Amino acid sequence: MPQKLTPTSKQKSTFMLHVVVFLIANIALWAYWYYVQGANHQWVYPWGSWITAAWALSLIGHWAAVYTANEDAGNKEYLRQKEN
Repeated sequence: MPQKLTPTSKQKSTFMLHVVVFLIANIALWAYWYYVQGANHQWVYPWGSWITAAWALSLIGHWAAVYTANEDAGNKEYLRQKEN
């Protein structure tokens, strides 16, 4: 059974940077939509929801890659055979 890999500090910090950039960019995006496009006065299509949803999916993928990674036993076998 493959062992669960513990994330390195670089992987954790890269993921946290991704989260911070996601939050800052989305706050700016929704503020622009609300104040500049006039959503506070009338109905305006919430186009930012597509960007937020797509980026959130990539953020979930990044989290999964960092915190749920398992070692690849097939890679060890490949490297062993490659050396011989």
